[in-house]
Amino acid sequence: MRLVPLHDPFDPPAAVVRAAELALERKAQDVLILDLQGISSATDFFVIATGTSDIQVKAVSDHVIEESKKEGQRPDHVEGLRTGRWVLMDFIDFVVHVFHPDAREFYQLETLWGDAPTLEAVDE
Repeated sequence: MRLVPLHDPFDPPAAVVRAAELALERKAQDVLILDLQGISSATDFFVIATGTSDIQVKAVSDHVIEESKKEGQRPDHVEGLRTGRWVLMDFIDFVVHVFHPDAREFYQLETLWGDAPTLEAVDE
């Protein structure tokens, strides 16, 4: 995996990079890492990814959760796993969002946080 700065390059923590890698392992699309430090008091980073269907959204999310647990990172809170439209995994210092394409287009988190430094995770 390669991280491509879309603007304002930064060096995300290893756990955040690993979450992006895990999403790519299940063929998530348009994987972004946003640096929210100094912008949001809720968390430091977002990882945003898209699955092509409800089933893929769930598969990507399950993979991120299970592999993160094996590596000692447990989400504090998970929402949306049953529906598969938008799964939110809150790891406190970072939040992973996996969207169905329609939900991602509707919520537009990367636009909402458009002033955040952003990296694109590219599978190689």
